[in-house]
Amino acid sequence: MTTQHRACDSDSPAKLPGVSRIGLIVPSSNTTMETELPELFRRQAAATGHVYTFHSARAGMRTVNKEELAAMVGKAADCAVAVSDAQPDVIAYACLVAVMAQGPGAHRESEQIIADAARNNGNPAQVVSSAGALVRSLTEIGAKKAVMVTPYMRPLTATVRQYIESEGIEILDDISLEVENNVAVGRLDPEKLPAIAGDLRREGADAVILSACVQMPSLAAVQRAEDELELPVITAATATTREILKALGHQPAIPGAGSLLAGPNSAL
Repeated sequence: MTTQHRACDSDSPAKLPGVSRIGLIVPSSNTTMETELPELFRRQAAATGHVYTFHSARAGMRTVNKEELAAMVGKAADCAVAVSDAQPDVIAYACLVAVMAQGPGAHRESEQIIADAARNNGNPAQVVSSAGALVRSLTEIGAKKAVMVTPYMRPLTATVRQYIESEGIEILDDISLEVENNVAVGRLDPEKLPAIAGDLRREGADAVILSACVQMPSLAAVQRAEDELELPVITAATATTREILKALGHQPAIPGAGSLLAGPNSAL
């Protein structure tokens, strides 16, 4: 009797049809993007039948201050190499303020650094960043003026404001919740966000940035805030999701997360 052995991966394609792999680079203390993004893509999968899987690399960052943010940015290339080993179709650099704290336009350089690192590792992938996704999404929906909520201390909120304004979008008003510890940010109650956003001076605004942070939970509040405020509501998570889908060539079809992700026939 002869026994035949066949390697499990000998005839397997590198990527399965109907499945997209998404790589995430997140701060080590982040607890939100790895919950909100999979939930958003679960809804997309339920509507379309396409499957999405997530594969993460973590860069050290506990406290939201300029020193730790700068150190995290310096680890982006190493994280890109690590996550690219999973051969993702798209890599999302899921930290907003770390990039914005590096100065106007920094998302372009960060995206290029990550793309180069993945390509040099033999696994090229498209790259989006939460910082770039936020400003590009606002631009693409035609928002010239916006208001926003952040969990940051006032100086970092001012940095985010200046960054967004450097991309041609005026911030009419902002609210800082002033939580410095990043784990504590992830424990904020998203159900309070619509009321907080309701205190913003919104006259003349084209959009509301409900969470200008990848760590502040907001998904549970996006649709309610949009319904109550009667303005498009965008968060770091919904903007990042939109750009990932765009990079994959997929049309958004996600219910209950605002008009940004609801598809071409949605309306406020």
